Amino acid sequence: MTYTREIKIKETIVHIAMIIFGLIAVVPVWVMLINATRNNAEINSGLSLIPSTHALDNWRILTSRNFQIWQGFGNSFFVSACVTILCVYFSSLVAYAIHIYRFRGRKLLWNLIMMLIMLPASLSFIGFCQFISKIHLMNSFIPLIIPSIASAGTVLFMKQYLESILSFELIEASRIDGAGEFLIFNQIILPVIKPAIATQAIFCFVGSWNNFMTPFVLLSSTEKYTLPMLVQMLRGDIYRTEYGGIYLGIAVSLVPIIIFYAFMSRYIISGLTMGGVKE
Repeated sequence: MTYTREIKIKETIVHIAMIIFGLIAVVPVWVMLINATRNNAEINSGLSLIPSTHALDNWRILTSRNFQIWQGFGNSFFVSACVTILCVYFSSLVAYAIHIYRFRGRKLLWNLIMMLIMLPASLSFIGFCQFISKIHLMNSFIPLIIPSIASAGTVLFMKQYLESILSFELIEASRIDGAGEFLIFNQIILPVIKPAIATQAIFCFVGSWNNFMTPFVLLSSTEKYTLPMLVQMLRGDIYRTEYGGIYLGIAVSLVPIIIFYAFMSRYIISGLTMGGVKE
């Protein structure tokens, strides 16, 4: 009885801790959604957990004064989708090559990737911008998309996942059957690592969608502004600072992230439950 009681107490403590952590994660999002329905006076008056009636007013503020929200949606989605596809595919390809093949310089290449992970991104940002300016790619989506091919963190994650689930016998059997290396990777390896691909796709998409600093420095044309940049414009001198509109813009910008996560999460769950290799 004493042992059973101790287990129940521990379970209760764990449940309470989970509820607390859940509230810590949910309450800020809920406050943001509530503020998206309030006007400036109500927001300045203090915190509230009850929705107000000014959501439509905030939407009119958000979409008025030449604020092209749908154009920002399109630009953000285009950049984020391209970044996600390139990052996940080529990172998986690099991780597969390092894990499978034994070639000269393999350890050196892996150590270089590990070193790049430890370097802060801000360290090379100024040099990156100067390089983009010299090759005349400022105010273009290209420097926002192409560098995503080289993602050291994604390569590390994919390699660790391949080491845990990939069977060399599967690759050897495919080679015996006459399959080429790219055919093996595209039609055999990619389905096997689908849970890892879904996980990294979520991180890549969210990171690119929320990226503000790089587009802010490289893009100068308002027609190419991403959604975070357009939302930031509401705080400028051209527009009167409308906190309700800003909150609503942030809330709207989260919708594609939630949809993308809901779509990709099922692949994570199905991949983990089905197992890596089918008989």
